[in-house]
Amino acid sequence: MKDLMPASESEYTDADFQRVRQIAREQAGIHLPTTKKALVYSRVSRRVRERGQGSFHAYLDFVTSSAGEGEMQNLIFALTTNVTSFFREKNHFDHLESVVIPHLAPQVRAGRRGRVWSAACSTGQEPWSIAMSVMTAFPDAVSHDFRILATDINANVVAQATEGAYNAEEVEAIPAGRKSQFMEPSDDGDYRFAGPIRRLPAFRVLNLNASWPIQGFFSAIFCRNVVIYFDDATRERLWQRLADKLEPGGFLYVGHSERVSCASACGLIQVAPTIYRKDH
Repeated sequence: MKDLMPASESEYTDADFQRVRQIAREQAGIHLPTTKKALVYSRVSRRVRERGQGSFHAYLDFVTSSAGEGEMQNLIFALTTNVTSFFREKNHFDHLESVVIPHLAPQVRAGRRGRVWSAACSTGQEPWSIAMSVMTAFPDAVSHDFRILATDINANVVAQATEGAYNAEEVEAIPAGRKSQFMEPSDDGDYRFAGPIRRLPAFRVLNLNASWPIQGFFSAIFCRNVVIYFDDATRERLWQRLADKLEPGGFLYVGHSERVSCASACGLIQVAPTIYRKDH
């Protein structure tokens, strides 16, 4: 009977790690430093086991073959982390509610479009938090041309985000008033977004380091805790592309450990430690 166990860590060679590094860079722009060798083993070994491959070498041969095209996505998913929560880095949502939406709402009511982009939406807590902030500051947003684009490279988490269902522990960070206003409980104790708010977000699979089939510009873009996976050149290229998709005066929100090093060159002005505004 074929041994379905993956290679032990001692059989996980530096050559295997270098192949994973190359795949991650070419497929998703992910930079894996040498310090991540053990982390890669712990994550990829699960896929080796689930695929029934006898070794990392055999698994990587399969992934890079024409027959392994679908598994390539699973490998990339395994290498990325989807850690998120509702209203994470609350100052961004406070700024959206108090500065961005009050300025934008009268213009949208007058006939212009309003767009916000959650560029790495993971399992959906970020775009649904954006939607709650929008509906709080602009209650009739769904009656006008206002939408939230929510994208992620991982098709599995995009499907979960689209469902908009979360367990009781996950929704603890949502204020009680908003939870009762925008969600409905289910018999099993979970909560699901319901009512008009569901018309705001549109969920799509998108690789930020590939082409973007996106029309128009955004008043605000959330791209948080994403560039930590990229090398400097990939990071700066992404910042520039995001800045190019902001309308004049639009805002870019980044993660608490991130900085837009090319802010001036990208036409951005830092207005707070993790908030940038597109210069007019």
